[in-house]
Amino acid sequence: MSRDTHEFGRRSFVAGTGALLGASSLGGVAGATHDGADGTDSESDEGGTERGWGGHPEIIAHRGFAGVYPENTLGAFGRATWGDGADMIEIDVIPSKDGEVMVIHDPDLSSRDEGTRGLTDLDGYVWEYTAEELQEANVLQSGETVPTLGEVLDLVPDSVGVNVEFKNPDTTDIVTSGRLSEEELAERMETWRPLTERVFEVASRYENEILVSSFAEAAIAVVRDVDPDVPVAYLFFDSIETGLEITREYDCEAMHPPYDMIKGTPFFGNVYSSYEDIDLVEIAREEDRTLNVWTIGTWYQAEQLAAAGVDGLIADYPNLLWSGNDEMEWERDDSEGETTATETESGTETGTETETETETPAETESSTETTAATETGTETETPTPTGTETDDGN
Repeated sequence: MSRDTHEFGRRSFVAGTGALLGASSLGGVAGATHDGADGTDSESDEGGTERGWGGHPEIIAHRGFAGVYPENTLGAFGRATWGDGADMIEIDVIPSKDGEVMVIHDPDLSSRDEGTRGLTDLDGYVWEYTAEELQEANVLQSGETVPTLGEVLDLVPDSVGVNVEFKNPDTTDIVTSGRLSEEELAERMETWRPLTERVFEVASRYENEILVSSFAEAAIAVVRDVDPDVPVAYLFFDSIETGLEITREYDCEAMHPPYDMIKGTPFFGNVYSSYEDIDLVEIAREEDRTLNVWTIGTWYQAEQLAAAGVDGLIADYPNLLWSGNDEMEWERDDSEGETTATETESGTETGTETETETETPAETESSTETTAATETGTETETPTPTGTETDDGN
């Protein structure tokens, strides 16, 4: 595996297909170390279990675990990283009127629930407002607001990787989930260029490792043009063959398909669409690419996909991986009225918890709801059938 190191501002990237992106072990390499949110080093699981490729996939917090926290907000990213220990976060970026990189998924600020309730309390498009105006918006009636990319990177631990999805460059006329002619590609690359350069300018001031992803071929192409050493992932949508064509054209370090594109799972071709008979796990191994799947909403999905051999789970909820090797022993101290849980893995004690009456952030924030949005172009984002009510189009 190639692991030539390249410099991007203050950041050191590990380039090459299937590479480790800094602290987050995206490539599923055995024994790879990474830093936790507490700054401590950890290795692959006790007993030498690998991450990815049949081991434990990395957990990528989709919009900051949008199933339990207000999506793409500082509150969500803080809880997902410092609290829930996500290996990476996934964020969406769109430019403001004054060119600031804003972290928000929907181009249309009031597009959800047929306009009866928007992602924010503003009307119109993100690029029609300045950063200052957007930062006064109320996201999903949560009291949280729309952050900038810089604010997000200020907040999360340096050791946490950041998957930056290029969502929209500031126009309703974009093409996603398909190939472009040479002439159209050149034209649309210029539309994405200002956002790309601004994202790199901001990211270069931080230590977090960056992975850029997009449904738009032009966005992937311009990232390669501006800095070919920045790792990229193409987001597959309705065709495995098209996704592979674009992935190979730009030699993407990672592939990001929907979870029902993974052959050998109960979900293959049964959720969003029917697909070509292609095994992406096998191809990822053969071509040495990282395979991260979206969007995971249940423990069953997580376990089936982990068993199939994916490298990363882009998930709406924390703590979805359930291991049959874990044993939980409960002991009740009648004199104190407390219940103590001791979790062991393969017979080795790993921690002790005491039950209290305090609600967890997941319980207090769980009323957060979002629904599906339709993005212009050829991409149509479909409501997830997994129990999460977030708009799942990554």
